[in-house]
Amino acid sequence: MNWFRTTLAVAHCCLSLPAAAQTTAGALQPQFEAIDRSFEAFQRDTPTPGLVYGLVAEGKLVHVRGFGVQDLASKRPVTADTLFRIASMTKAFTALSILALRDAGKLSLDDYAEKHVPEMRGWKYPTSDSARIRIRDLLSHVAGFVTDDPWGDRQTPMPEAEFTRLLRAGVPFNRVPETAHDYSNFGYALLGRIVANVSGMPYRTYVERTILKPLGMNSSGFEVTEWPLERRAIGYRFEDGVWSEEPTMRNGAFGPMGGLQVSANDYGKWIAFLLSAWPPRDGPDTGPVKRATVRELAQGLNFVRMTPRIGGAAKGGCMQGTAYGKGLRVSQDCALGMMLHHGGGYPGYGSHMLLVPEARVGIFVFTNRTYTGAAGTAWDAMFALDKADALRFAEPPVGADLAAALDTARAIYAAGDVTVAQPSLAMNFLMDRSAEGWRRDLAALHAQLGACTGKAEPPQARGAMSGAFRWHCDKGMLDGMVLLAPTSPMTIQSLRFSPVPAAKP
Repeated sequence: MNWFRTTLAVAHCCLSLPAAAQTTAGALQPQFEAIDRSFEAFQRDTPTPGLVYGLVAEGKLVHVRGFGVQDLASKRPVTADTLFRIASMTKAFTALSILALRDAGKLSLDDYAEKHVPEMRGWKYPTSDSARIRIRDLLSHVAGFVTDDPWGDRQTPMPEAEFTRLLRAGVPFNRVPETAHDYSNFGYALLGRIVANVSGMPYRTYVERTILKPLGMNSSGFEVTEWPLERRAIGYRFEDGVWSEEPTMRNGAFGPMGGLQVSANDYGKWIAFLLSAWPPRDGPDTGPVKRATVRELAQGLNFVRMTPRIGGAAKGGCMQGTAYGKGLRVSQDCALGMMLHHGGGYPGYGSHMLLVPEARVGIFVFTNRTYTGAAGTAWDAMFALDKADALRFAEPPVGADLAAALDTARAIYAAGDVTVAQPSLAMNFLMDRSAEGWRRDLAALHAQLGACTGKAEPPQARGAMSGAFRWHCDKGMLDGMVLLAPTSPMTIQSLRFSPVPAAKP
């Protein structure tokens, strides 16, 4: 963890650092054994019949382990090719399908949903001034529907004709649309109907052609019975000390909210594809969906909640700002920055996925016990990787204009006077603090720290036009931030110096 992350992450609320640095499997590998033990303990002690987890970095599945069995009758061991239902982690596939149709010009996220689902026309809304439901409202769960776990899970096999009748009759609202977040499986079933109506093909066909097959996810699909029983993890629930097999639900109208079945080897390709959208960059866009479109999954509406971390890291850890993006939850963490995550709870299955895009590392886990997703173990593993300094966070390059501004900041400090750099200052600079005030401030810093002519930490860009620096001085260290104005040529609109408190004995 570098000095910039540790000293400034909290102050600047989890700065995004997209850049070229890569996480190497070599840095992660020493941690694999300890993480294996934690997942093995979860599988044994929870208990769950079987579990598989994987770590993705550098665009590939770098580690995968299975524990336990995929079915209690034959006791076939879980492997990286065992097929699990991933429940609500399906929603990201549905969301990306909607975005792909938007990219193709076939819909707008601001379209009223009833434009593409005519059965919704004439619905009775809660109030006369209620906003009509837009597609983006469905994506972020703000359409006013009631939270429907676990009812929605059992609706997976609903025939399309029955879903049509349900829509035509109208549904009750929990609240006025666009006023709050309520997680809705029903809303994602509606998105699946939109995918089908707009694309002109069944939802599952569109996802298979647009996402699964282009990514080489050849073992993944929605109709689980199309794969041999020997490959499938059978779903169980544990009730009153007894294991009971859950019924295998066929694909139906609610499949878009949670019906996908995948293997760890396949899902690793999906996670690698998502992570490949970071950092933004020049170069060919080779994925089945554009990188910029994938990054939209992290954009939610403005219903942000403060939530604790998941797992053991919640104890003594910072609170996170969390919102629902599009098929993924988005949290800002004081140490790891942006985190994308989602759980999956389903009759017979539990799952979880967690991405740290700015480190380009992801972890996922599948189990075959009802609503048992091992989320805490996955989060603990990611924070353990960070604590072991195994995550390599990307940092943007310092461009020529920013580098020049940093040199100007050093010249100002050395001279004790901002007027030596007046041509480089934006018009607001001396209006916000007078030259005489700056001279007093700089004199006080010189008295406290002396000259800052020693080594400097590598500057940290926050973007093309702002950055942080740390200088080693005669009697301590000096932190600073520089922010450029949107002028041509670029000028400095803000400069801040802050002495680093001396460490206590």
